[in-house]
Amino acid sequence: MEYPSSMETVLVINGPNLNLLGTREPEIYGTTTLLELEAAIVTWGEELGIGVTTYQSNHEGDIIDRLHEARNGYDGVVLNAGAFTHYSYAIHDAIAAVELPTVEVHISNIKTREPWRRLSVTGPACVYTIHGRGIEGYRYAIQHLINRTVVPSTTHSYGPTPDQVADLRIPAGPGPHPVAALLHGGFWRDHWTRDVMDGLAVDLTSRGWATWNLEYRRVGTGGGWPETVDDVAAGIDALADLAEPFALDPTHVIAVGHSAGGQLALWAAYRPNLARATPGRAPRISLAAAVALAPVSDLAAAHTARLGRGAVEEFLGRAPEANPDLVAAASPRHLLPLGTPLVVVHGARDEDVPVAMSRSFVGSAADAGDPVVYHELEEADHFELTDPTTRAWDTVVAELAGFAQEG
Repeated sequence: MEYPSSMETVLVINGPNLNLLGTREPEIYGTTTLLELEAAIVTWGEELGIGVTTYQSNHEGDIIDRLHEARNGYDGVVLNAGAFTHYSYAIHDAIAAVELPTVEVHISNIKTREPWRRLSVTGPACVYTIHGRGIEGYRYAIQHLINRTVVPSTTHSYGPTPDQVADLRIPAGPGPHPVAALLHGGFWRDHWTRDVMDGLAVDLTSRGWATWNLEYRRVGTGGGWPETVDDVAAGIDALADLAEPFALDPTHVIAVGHSAGGQLALWAAYRPNLARATPGRAPRISLAAAVALAPVSDLAAAHTARLGRGAVEEFLGRAPEANPDLVAAASPRHLLPLGTPLVVVHGARDEDVPVAMSRSFVGSAADAGDPVVYHELEEADHFELTDPTTRAWDTVVAELAGFAQEG
């Protein structure tokens, strides 16, 4: 993919005490030094086709001056303001005044640390915030800056909290457009957000799909069972109100979910069955199909295998064996038949969600009467399925193209 000239150069600013990376609280910030981090950041920029400059200062005024100077020569900013994040309204005002898209980054998960660290006064001036992903967060931040310029999106709220939003991208042409509702993974935890699906959104939009990159409340931000699935249901149903103004086809919505997002996509496919069991729960949007990429399709098995270091127990709020009814309500394997066409894609080299889980799920789905297509990709790992530059993604695109033609 060729990136537009509007995002050719990015300035990465690191704030106070980040010069001590590698020795300062390595149990929190890791052992990578600032010099090593800056070298990695420049390399990531080169791999993504843009130029990156790095800068670090322990002084608030210097950071503000550097932000002002960034108006001449840079197209975007990645900022880790360190402790200034939590009280520097001056840096907030500088970000707003410069009017360059800025992504806030934190190496640690500030949402799980001291209460004073959980507040960001600089974040509201930024276009996005990434936290808790270690030094890889900088790479995600650069990628997000690029993706938001390749195919711009509009963000729509479907609920009152900051996490009840979705990014809509519309392809060229008059429509009505089929819609891919994207559901990110991350074992339902708060430091993984919808930006990880940006690349897929850009790619699918360029192929004629409207994309609805859905955020939802996660463990740590008010999510878990049932809030997370309630958000997915409300977020997909919100497309009904957007169909006419954005030329969307509400009868041709396909959920595409990865990992824990695959569990959510499969659960969403089951929703029409809930209406039959519980009057008043009929969905406004019924999925035409669900595409699950390396899905966590069996919560009981995932808990037994300790996937995500206890992620299932965190998501459900208790151990599955303590309440089997929760598993029966949340686990796609236990909901079969789902009653919706399914596509499952899994890499044989996946070390995060074992491929055996998908093999078992697909067999049970077929036995239950669900129309299901399965692709097991010999050379693919867990994350290649969400990388639009890989052959694994080509397999997913081919299946989606078939659904588009049916629509």
